Formats: sequence, structure tokens, C-alpha cells
Amino acid sequence: MKFNISFPETGQQKLIEIDDDMKVRNFYDRRMGQEIEGEVLGEEFKGYVFRIAGGNDKQGFPMKQGVLENRRVRLLLADGHSCYRPRRKGERKRKSIRGCIVSYDIAVLHLVIVQKGEQELPGLTDDPRPRRLGPKRANHIRKLFALSKEDDVRKYVVRRKIEREGKPAKSKAPKIQRLITEERLRRKTKEKKDKKEAWERAKTAKKNYLRLVNQVMYRKNHPDKASINDEVKQATA
Repeated sequence: MKFNISFPETGQQKLIEIDDDMKVRNFYDRRMGQEIEGEVLGEEFKGYVFRIAGGNDKQGFPMKQGVLENRRVRLLLADGHSCYRPRRKGERKRKSIRGCIVSYDIAVLHLVIVQKGEQELPGLTDDPRPRRLGPKRANHIRKLFALSKEDDVRKYVVRRKIEREGKPAKSKAPKIQRLITEERLRRKTKEKKDKKEAWERAKTAKKNYLRLVNQVMYRKNHPDKASINDEVKQATA
């Protein structure tokens, strides 16, 4: 069985293959999300704790969280479900997926390191890989730099330097998403005002229409009284 081990703190991952059935057997009948001691894979993983994050069987069908089976099943999946990407709006499809319980049919198992052990793992914990891009959403930038709501987020955007041969160096910054500015507040206020005015106009138009319908129905059901009322109105005019 192959194990795809990742370490979120360094942003690295490594694929190893273990043919010893005695070591692999420790993962059987375990569910996604459960934690297991890394020592079962070898002495180099002593002190490590892994979390089972997923896997694929020998035919490439993925494991799905919440399906308490150790075999392959067919489920009706829709938008928002894992293991399925709809091509059209509202589309549903019955697809084959594997349950969340590990069995001997699993070819690749994904493990995430939740606790670091005693030894360094080359290519996994020894070489931190910093993220190329910084956060883009306003709340994420505030969380990264511990800012309050009164601080200006635009001053703390992580800029990326771009250097090209024969050209002057320049920096590039992403567009901040969900940034609350005075212009946005004015736009939201205008939208609410326009919506309220449209509701008032629709209410007035409905009231006038119902009055007109009542007049027409009254003249239709009482033609004599309607003609007398018209003569009285003409005489008083």
C-alpha cells in the first residue's frame, strides 16, 4: 500500500510505499478522521501521530466521509457533495465511491501529520516551503496581522516582488475581497433605498389596480346603479 503523508506546517508531502502486510494491517477497519501512532509504520516515525484524511482504491475511486462501509457503493450525489463536480445547475448523478473505512482494497492512503515526532523526516519536515501568495480576504488579513476593525487593511497586504531580466523590478498585490469601504456602504444604502421605493410603487400600483377591478366588476354586476351614478356625477360636474 502507498501512503501519501503531508505536513501542513511546512507545506510538504511525500509518497512512500510499504509492502509489509504486518505494518499495513494496522490501518484496516479504521475510519477517516481517526488518529494512529506513526510507529506502526517504522522506527523512523516514532513519536509521530497521523490522521487518516482519505484514500483511493485500486481502480481510483475515492473514499467519502460519512459512508460507513469498507466497500464500494453507489450514491446519488448533487452539488455540494464531495467526490462529485456537477456540470450543470441542479444536476444530480449516481456515482461509485468507497466508504470511509479502510480495507485491503485501498491502494493509496492519505495521512496528515498532527503531531511531530523525535526525528526529522527528509523531504517532509526538514525544509519549510513558504506560501507564494498571501491572504486575499479582508478578515484573513486581519487575522494574520492581529488587526482590529478600525485598522486599514490595505496597508498590510502581502505584496509579491516581480523581477525580470532587463526590466525594472515591480511589486504586485492582490485585490482585497470583502473590503468594507465608504463607497460600498453608500452603494448598499442606495440599493436598500431603491428596493424600498420599488416596493412602495408596486404596493400603490396594486392598490390602484384592485380599485379599478372592483369598479369594473361593480358596473358589470349592477349596470342600472352604475348608469345612475354616472348621470349624478355628470349633473354635479
